[in-house]
Order: sequence, then structure tokens, then C-alpha cells
Amino acid sequence: MRSAKRLSGLLQQCRPLGTQLEEVVGLGGVRTLITDLKAAMAAKIPKEQERLRELRKECGPKALGACTVEQAIGGMRGIPAMLWETSLLDPEEGIRFRGHTIPELEEKLPSAKEGGEPIPEGLLWLLMTGEMPTVDQAKAVTELLRERSKVPDYVFDVLRNLHPNTHPMTQLCQAVLALQVDSKFAADYRAGIHKSKYWEPVFEDSINLIAKLPTIAAAIYRNTYKGGKLIEADPNLDWAANLSHMMGYDDEGCLEMMRLYQTIHADHEGGNVSAHATHLVGSALSDPYLSFTAGMTGLAGPLHGLANQEVLRWLNEVRSEVGDGVTKEQMKEFVWATLKSGKVVPGFGHAVLRKTDPRYTCQAGFAKRNMPDYPLYKLVALLYDVVPDILTQTGKVKNPWPNVDAHSGVLLQYYGITEENFYTVLFGVSRSLGVLSQGVWSRALGLPIERPKSLTMQAIEDRVRAQEL
Repeated sequence: MRSAKRLSGLLQQCRPLGTQLEEVVGLGGVRTLITDLKAAMAAKIPKEQERLRELRKECGPKALGACTVEQAIGGMRGIPAMLWETSLLDPEEGIRFRGHTIPELEEKLPSAKEGGEPIPEGLLWLLMTGEMPTVDQAKAVTELLRERSKVPDYVFDVLRNLHPNTHPMTQLCQAVLALQVDSKFAADYRAGIHKSKYWEPVFEDSINLIAKLPTIAAAIYRNTYKGGKLIEADPNLDWAANLSHMMGYDDEGCLEMMRLYQTIHADHEGGNVSAHATHLVGSALSDPYLSFTAGMTGLAGPLHGLANQEVLRWLNEVRSEVGDGVTKEQMKEFVWATLKSGKVVPGFGHAVLRKTDPRYTCQAGFAKRNMPDYPLYKLVALLYDVVPDILTQTGKVKNPWPNVDAHSGVLLQYYGITEENFYTVLFGVSRSLGVLSQGVWSRALGLPIERPKSLTMQAIEDRVRAQEL
């Protein structure tokens, strides 16, 4: 009786949103399978809103941590001061998406083929709802994104009229800003929508933007590097595979690589520059197009999204100096010489992680299965055997293990995507899944505008002196 009442209540709640429902009889009785992403979120929001209210009521005054002068001056590193639901970075296990590790995602998320890499559509369902999707739910997201993937002609006009030397990341930002004219949230806000409904137009904008990003990214790639001849989407391919196809890469291995790449780069807590910038601008109730563009301008920075390019350039320098047949001992000598000359070994270390980045591990596994004889893969594998021990011996590195950037460029190079300046665009397409999902939840939970307190050096000195008296 109780299950029947719960089912009836859920049906009443979700039917106005056009929910597709199926009744499934199992050992636990009747459960409801929702294959409409927005309806699945709508069913969860009231419970999460109540959870947040209780958290603020019961724990609001309690301290999460103390901020030091060094943290205030050093970029607020490590200060626990944000609510971010879609992912959490664990120092030992790496990034967890809604509580699931990278290995768990590889095992549990639906794939395009038996034994293949997970498709990002499944991850989007997980990020939005907090639940691991079924195959049908992931397919429903694929269809939802396909239905909304058409990019207006005026966006292509904007891209064609940019200076021919415009950086791909600048092009991405310009294209997303051009789409802003169609923002549903901006229109609804002007019309006076109640704040309890903010999440719905933000959801619509976010899905519309995510759906269009592969086409936009592919157009930027074809315009910049392939003479401007665009390739139509394949209606039989999923979101990430179509990105590869529209760029001009249809090798099955490349399609699988793109699915993996777009999945593992999707989110990385809320404190990194691209995520935090998106969140910050969104907290002012700027629509998803404006807030995502803010995140992408941060991702374009050399201390954030350009790291994989720096790694790749260094790897090519290593190859040019030591060749492909270098021994382990020769590599040790080269790495020591690099460090003694005052240079760093890019791709190793992480601000939070204290073990090998699981994103590196899954990429290394993909490379071992698909490109075992590729010289760049062999070089990266050799560096993995050599660098951590050397960095540990220096006594100056908290985490000597490789991060995701140590491997991602190698996969792209193998399949012929050699244009390094474009790599951050691919990163940005993936990052949309995490930051926009969180943006929907930020509005659903009614999170306020972000406004930390800043201090002058004089004010810091005065506070420290007052504590010493």
C-alpha cells in the first residue's frame, strides 16, 4: 500500500513535465523508471532543498576550517568554503562523481558497445540526478541532446567573421556568447519568474548549450585547421562520438577515446578556476551562456586548461633529445638534469591528490590496449617508472605521481588530432557537463550570490597584531 501511494504521488508530480514512465516489477516490488532527465531532477529537488535547509539550521554556525594568512594570500587554496554537489576530490582515490570513483564509472556507466568506454550522456544523468543511469536513461539523454543540437546559422556567421588567427578558445567563447540571445533563463527572469522556478529555465539553457557544443567545437576545428569544410552530424552516433566524427575522425578507436576523454574531464570539484568562475558568475544570476563563458576564459589560462599542451611539448622535447630507444638509466639522467637546471617535469604532482590520478590510470589502460607500440605512449610509461622516485628523492614534492595531463595529449596525438591549441576546447566541451549540472542545482537549492570578504595587507597586519596582544 505504501509503495503504491509513493508511486501515485510521483506520477502526479512528474506527469505535468511529460515524463516517460515504466512500471518495473522486481524483488523490491514496484519501482518507477524515469527516462526524462528533467522530470528525474524535479522528483529529487524537494528532498534536496529540505536537506539543505536542515543542514543550515543544524550546522550553520559550526566551523568547517580556519583560514590562515597564507591561504588568503595564496589563492584561497584548500579553504573549505563552497557547496558543490556534482563531484568531490579525494586525496587518495581521486575525483568522485556523485560518490563514484573513475574505475566505478568505467564499470557501471552505459557504453555505446559491449565492453566499450562509458558515454558522457550517462555521466550527465548521474551528475544531474545523483543516480547511476540505466541504459534506457542514457539513451534518452542521447536523444534529448540530439534533438537540441542544431546550431543557428548566426553562430556560424560569427565564427566565419572572426580574425583568422583567433585562438580556438576565444572562438568557443564568442560562439557561446552568440547563443546567449536565446537564453530562456534571461527571458524568464525579465518576465518575472519566481525564484523557486529558476532551476527550470537554467536546466533548459544548460541542456541546449551542452547539446550544441560538439557542433560548435567541430566547426571551430574545421574552420581553423581543415579549410572550413564542415561535416554533418551522424544521427546514429552519441554525443561524444559525433564530436569526433564532425571533426573528421571516424576511426572506432578514436570514437571510443573521445567518449572516455569527455567523461573523465567533466568535473573536478568546484574550486578549480573554470568551475569556480562558472559558479561565481552564475551566482549573480547570469544565465548559463554567460557563466559558462566565464569558466572557459579561466580554462584558457596556462595554469589551468593548457597544462596538457605543456606536457605534450615537453614530451616532444624529450624525444628530440634522447630519442625513442632511451633506456631507464638514460631517462633517469635526463630527468635529474632537467630538475638541476631549474625546470620542472610537467604532468606530475597535484594540489590535492597524493596518489596517481585515476584519470591518468584509465587513460594509460586505454593506451596499453589500443596503442601499445606508440612511441609517445612508451615514453609516458617510462616516465611513470622513473619520475616519481626522483621527485621523492628531492624531498620537495608532496605528490610525485602523474596527473591527468600527463597522458591526455598522447591519446589525441595518436589518432591524428595534433593541433595542440585546440585541446582546451575539447576540455571545455567536457567540463560543461559538470559545471552546468552544478549550475542547475545551485539555482534549485537557492544558493546566494558569492561574496567573500577581502582584506588589505594593512588590515591583515592589524588583525594578526590584535591576536598577538
